[in-house]
Amino acid sequence: MSSKNGQALAFALAAILLVVGVVCYAAFPQKTPEEPVRLMLKSTAGKILFDHKTHTDDAGYGIACDDCHHEEQDESQSCSGEDCHGPDSDPKRGDALHTNCKGCHEDSGAGPVECAACHIM
Repeated sequence: MSSKNGQALAFALAAILLVVGVVCYAAFPQKTPEEPVRLMLKSTAGKILFDHKTHTDDAGYGIACDDCHHEEQDESQSCSGEDCHGPDSDPKRGDALHTNCKGCHEDSGAGPVECAACHIM
């Protein structure tokens, strides 16, 4: 077999493997988790990447859903909606998060309490 034929065979094999890999990747997508894994909270002080899974009861911290989600909500409802912590409500979302999150971190001695530790992005 000449080197030209060998090179053509190698390119054909690489192309076939690429197509098979893409088809397999697309055919078996990863399941969407039932609970959010991470949430990106936007604020004027910088975005906050909140790891929801770390804070759930399953992580062993004993934090129940209603410790943070104090009102009964459906999945489409946002904390910053008109009925909860919107711009005209008291407390506003940022104030409520600072009270809940920072207060819990201070009380438990775990987690960041400095501004730059959360507002990093």
